[in-house]
Amino acid sequence: MAEKIAFDLVSPERLLLSAQADMVTVPGTEGYMGVMAGHSPLVSTLRAGMIDVLVDGKDDRYFIRGGFAEISPTKITVLAEEAIPMTEMDLAVLDQRISDAQEDEIAAKTDADRQKAGQMVDDLKLVRAAF
Repeated sequence: MAEKIAFDLVSPERLLLSAQADMVTVPGTEGYMGVMAGHSPLVSTLRAGMIDVLVDGKDDRYFIRGGFAEISPTKITVLAEEAIPMTEMDLAVLDQRISDAQEDEIAAKTDADRQKAGQMVDDLKLVRAAF
């Protein structure tokens, strides 16, 4: 039996999940990364996207809007700016978030702000495609 890794998903409002996972996939700023027991220690910023948590063959998914991940060989903790279980995600709300992000991209006054808003649009569209 493969080793498990302790996983905590925390939003500003509450602890959403605390579990012993087989694998956790998080949206790092440089791309998605899979984390299993024995992973090298790492602290990473996270972008908007989906977290996949594999526990005993069952896959739970959560939308996050950025945050941080602290990874050790035995535990991963995600501190998310916002986190919503995909089972509670409303397609209309997601479409509105995409629309709002597109408006932010158009209204951006600097290249950095435009790039950040564009990345948010892309990340939200990826979540939408996986819905």
